[in-house]
Amino acid sequence: MKTTIREVSKFVDQEVKIGAWLANKRSSGKIAFLQLRDGTGFIQGVVVKSDVAEEVFTLAKTITQESSMYVTAVVQKDERSPLGYELLVKDIELISDSTDYPITPKEHGTEFLMDNRHLWLRSRKQHAVMKIRNEIIRATYEFFNKEGFVKIDPPILTGSAPEGTTELFHTKYFEEDAYLSQSGQLYMEAAAMALGKVFSFGPTFRAEKSKTRKHLIEFWMIEPEMAFYTQDDSLKVQEEYVSFLVQSVLENCKIELKTLDRDTSTLEKIQAPFPRISYDDAIKLLHEKGFDDIEWGDDFGAPHETAIADAYDKPVFILNYPTGIKPFYMQPHPDRDDVVLCADLIAPEGYGEIIGGSERIHDSELMKKRMEEHNLPLSAYEWYLDLTKYGSVPHSGFGLGLERTVAWISGVDHIRETIPFPRLLNRLYP
Repeated sequence: MKTTIREVSKFVDQEVKIGAWLANKRSSGKIAFLQLRDGTGFIQGVVVKSDVAEEVFTLAKTITQESSMYVTAVVQKDERSPLGYELLVKDIELISDSTDYPITPKEHGTEFLMDNRHLWLRSRKQHAVMKIRNEIIRATYEFFNKEGFVKIDPPILTGSAPEGTTELFHTKYFEEDAYLSQSGQLYMEAAAMALGKVFSFGPTFRAEKSKTRKHLIEFWMIEPEMAFYTQDDSLKVQEEYVSFLVQSVLENCKIELKTLDRDTSTLEKIQAPFPRISYDDAIKLLHEKGFDDIEWGDDFGAPHETAIADAYDKPVFILNYPTGIKPFYMQPHPDRDDVVLCADLIAPEGYGEIIGGSERIHDSELMKKRMEEHNLPLSAYEWYLDLTKYGSVPHSGFGLGLERTVAWISGVDHIRETIPFPRLLNRLYP
């Protein structure tokens, strides 16, 4: 019976055939232990000299790392295995041998591993991170489909900057200037006016010259927009969504979390509702913690976000930032003209902001005024202004950064390990 490592539990005490690669091996006299992987998982294959043909045992002793093969074996329960099973090998058919595989079981430097990212993905920990990433993507679609959202795909090539910044990748669109999108939000607002509750999931680009462990040049965003939703309504969706993601990973990625030595006790606490703190109170909290450099009106850096998050054991919303440090489209606070109705969701354990969101301006004159204050060319945003002219309603939305969320849930130190082929300030290879 041909199967995969993931499916071996269905064939206990039965003979199966699995296509696999050799991740590692060791031998002890008359027994060879093969660490096998097939993309669905990892399993140990035990080759006993007395149980196989002589050429099979010789092959088991000499086969090299990352060689590919078909393994015929009997599935056996093994409580010591993370998978709970192992293979008693009966036959090995070599498909392709691998010579001088560059990533050996010894320690390698980060730059070397990044240069060989196309091969590093095969390792246990990188495999585990990618499986967790996949589960978060799967759970995202499940959550929003269940909640009645419609998936909409905004354009990647745009004629203007959604947030009016200059950190854009410029290109030529025939005779016009164009930019790689840094957010699909404005287009999603248009979609929300047509379809009510929508979400996008796609790549975004920031030409930000940052080298921190929390930044990528190309990354993926989930951006929901909701008509007739206040900021408070949106916060409830956000905390339910993040809770759903965490619980889905806990349920469906047990082996991967164990492979990464993730402390799951911290993740098990992630259940809605989440604590909330105003920007004003966050400033006071930071002063109490000795951050005398921060003043009202300043944006928070990584050390500030970490200090705020450390006061809680769940992600925390920081509410109502000063108007001057937020984009033009955010709805003013009804009782104050110096702050807007927005929130950043800060993950625990030093992982920083994973969501930014707000209630959006729906008054045409106010939107036009804000655009002028931000020196935005009204001609480029005429279509966006139309949304406030023709049946505008209160609406809210947010954006979740996929890679930062993967980093937090999987517990990896650097965001570059959370995307298959990271694009960094000085890295466009492989």
